[in-house]
Amino acid sequence: MAESQTSLANISGTVVLAGAGKMGGALLSGWLAQGLDPKRVAVIDPHLSDDIRALAARGVRLNPAITTTDDVAALVLAIKPQTFGAAGPALRPLIGPKTLVVSIMAGTTIAVLDAVCGGNAVRAMPNTPAAIGRGITVAVAAKSVNDQQRATADALLRATGAVEWIDDEALMDAVTAVSGSGPAYVFLLAEELARAGVAAGLPADLAARLARETVAGSGELLHRSDLDVATLRQNVTSPGGTTAAALGVLMGEHGMKELMTRAVAAATERSKELAK
Repeated sequence: MAESQTSLANISGTVVLAGAGKMGGALLSGWLAQGLDPKRVAVIDPHLSDDIRALAARGVRLNPAITTTDDVAALVLAIKPQTFGAAGPALRPLIGPKTLVVSIMAGTTIAVLDAVCGGNAVRAMPNTPAAIGRGITVAVAAKSVNDQQRATADALLRATGAVEWIDDEALMDAVTAVSGSGPAYVFLLAEELARAGVAAGLPADLAARLARETVAGSGELLHRSDLDVATLRQNVTSPGGTTAAALGVLMGEHGMKELMTRAVAAATERSKELAK
């Protein structure tokens, strides 16, 4: 596919990052680690962290006065969605007819991106494991985005993990509910597993360590294994054993299946509301 044929080192022009918080900062770190020339990067953020400020020594331009559209190959929007209404028009002078606009703002549609700041837009939803290069991002491109721009967007997003492309923007609400919000569900699992361990008699610090390492190790096994998740679960479960007893509760009536279905549905609906 075209996406795999573009490397960050080959991107010409300037990549402007608007918003250098946790997710924007993770993208920036990934870009630099994968070969994007720091001198080709400009960061716009009124509240720069010390870590971002330190990148100036490598050539990253911080809050420069960029007034021409000729040199901006891509504008990456990593600002808070609620600030976009005010910040978007101020960024519009950076966008020329060939500028790629990549947004990771939750609930912000391609139509809104086009109306506020124009450009050839790609809407993307990353998740927080991007901070360690293990994120998963889902992206959808406007019809005006050509193959080369899509490949550039893919390279920029892939710097923090895997990228999945979809054609139907309406799916982004469910994507947000599953992978965007999903890390919180996993952290809650670790939190509640530790709490249940304490209730069963374990010291709190031991229960916390056991829960944390169990969830982290199981996630890594899931990452490395070619087996489907149901098979991995079954491999831990001996008939009539302790795991089977626990799963009888978790998979029973009003158990995890129902709870997770309701949770994802609630997040999906909220994503739709935020997009209005």
